[in-house]
Amino acid sequence: MKSSITSTKLALKLWLHSALILAAGIFSYFLIVDTELSLIVLIASLFLSITCSFPAFIILIILLPLVRRFFKTYKNRLSTLILLFLLIAIIYSVLAGMCYDNPFGKNTSFKFFLINISICMLIVSAAIAIAFFINKKYISLYFLSSTKNQCIMEENLNYSVTQNNVALTSNKLWIKGIITAVLILLMLIPTVFVSNLVEERQERQNEVKKEVSSKWAGEQTITFPYLYIPYTITTTSDGKIVTAKKSFIILPENLSVSGSVSTEKRQRSIYSVLLYNTSLVSKGNFNIRIPADVNASAINWNDANICFGLSDFKGIQQKISANINNGIHELTAGLPTNEIDKTGLSAPINLSADNVGKTLSFELPLKIKGSDQLHFLPLAGDSHFSLTSAWNSPSFDGNVLPVERSLNNNGFEANWNFNKANLPFSTLLENFNFKKDDYAFGVTLLQPTDQYAKTLRCVKYAILFIGLSFSLFFIVEIMQKKPFHPVQYVLVGLALIVFYTLLLSISEFLLFDIAYLIASVATVSLITLYAQSHFKSWKVAGAFAGTIGFIYGFIFVLIRLEDTALLVGSIGLFIILAITMYVSRKINWYGYSLANNVSV
Repeated sequence: MKSSITSTKLALKLWLHSALILAAGIFSYFLIVDTELSLIVLIASLFLSITCSFPAFIILIILLPLVRRFFKTYKNRLSTLILLFLLIAIIYSVLAGMCYDNPFGKNTSFKFFLINISICMLIVSAAIAIAFFINKKYISLYFLSSTKNQCIMEENLNYSVTQNNVALTSNKLWIKGIITAVLILLMLIPTVFVSNLVEERQERQNEVKKEVSSKWAGEQTITFPYLYIPYTITTTSDGKIVTAKKSFIILPENLSVSGSVSTEKRQRSIYSVLLYNTSLVSKGNFNIRIPADVNASAINWNDANICFGLSDFKGIQQKISANINNGIHELTAGLPTNEIDKTGLSAPINLSADNVGKTLSFELPLKIKGSDQLHFLPLAGDSHFSLTSAWNSPSFDGNVLPVERSLNNNGFEANWNFNKANLPFSTLLENFNFKKDDYAFGVTLLQPTDQYAKTLRCVKYAILFIGLSFSLFFIVEIMQKKPFHPVQYVLVGLALIVFYTLLLSISEFLLFDIAYLIASVATVSLITLYAQSHFKSWKVAGAFAGTIGFIYGFIFVLIRLEDTALLVGSIGLFIILAITMYVSRKINWYGYSLANNVSV
């Protein structure tokens, strides 16, 4: 049988058909997006497809003769050509993804880079597949043309493998190994969409929290009382007298704040939102002084105010009144100055020049509600803060950690101390020229529902799940002489992917540990039964159950660890590798005894 088509002609047909189909697909996409496209876009798409795919044409010209020369059967030649197409599609998809979005950029998400690669992979693979089926007759004619004897011709025409030699089996194992490796990489693509799903659910939870908090009260940052003292300065400009209003701030010399925080949960849909109520009592005193460069007669004592900063007014549960020298001053919304706080309350205070040099004591009780975070500002000379709560999952954050704290199942207690030596300001301020948030401190009440973070950590180990599972099937099929089809690998991979969706959905209703147990047992059982149905051996199925169950247990341990996760993970991977090497030590990879049994 003589060949009527050369490698160059076949490469040309495959290249042009793929380029034309790809150009048509690109033009159709833009036609859907923008119906007013002109013929120029079609020409540009065609030029771009032909130009960019020309290297693939050169690769086909070079490799087609080599495939026909080194692979003796039609089936092996066809499988190698399909693998070659797959590699070309992967290379072009990665390059296209990098051109669209550099994965190594500072502001680039690797997740979106994988999504771009996946979309490009689908488009390029579809174009190549269509071109392949259009030219299937010419491919068959080309690959069936170089036979040397009638026996080989007959087996090629009947699409069966009957040649019994070491080279054939070795080629099969080599091809099967590459296909398995490619499938491992391809099965990582669905994990990107699983990660997106987890992040979407987490974002939904955050939206519910924000919605409930907006109706209750948000994070609170409290600034305790300070005095606002205005004065007037008079200057002369161009022979005219100009009057300007200025002010200075008096902070407490001593401040003591003590209080307790009680929590409550509000249910919205399947989400639970943690809210809090706090009762605080602040006591202290002011030392009434005047800055050296301020004329005492220019001070407007009648406009003096006591001020109090608060982030969210919705958190006020009852009226706020300050007891100053046994006089009650009720604070109302609004501040005479925004130098320290943007939002807060204030009240006029009776002061006069007679108060200069004297001490003014105060007491301010508060009942405030909020969510998540409760922070304070240490705007005083010497201050002490004490906070207690029955909530046992706090996070002490901000600029300063507590000097004393105790935490147990019954709750927490924390104390903070400040003095004039460790704060960069005095109690008499003319210009508040630093950021107050840099000195905020307090507590964040954590809700132990971190199932989304743990699920994302599980997804990051997907390559370990899929890679080890596929490797196990690959080794067992060689030892058992029962080939496992690539479609079966895909089904097992999908079972491993569905594990994450099970884990995510169940953990929204049950504790993460219980959800992990249920999802892992379900997945291990499914794969074990599938392995038993294929290999017809409960012993082999038990080996799958033990191995995959061990992997799930190992990953669960890594998720629970924090500081030692890398150490334990490295040791565990070393042990797994050692076991794999030990089990596979007697496998005849060159196939001297498996030449008639192993197929792709």
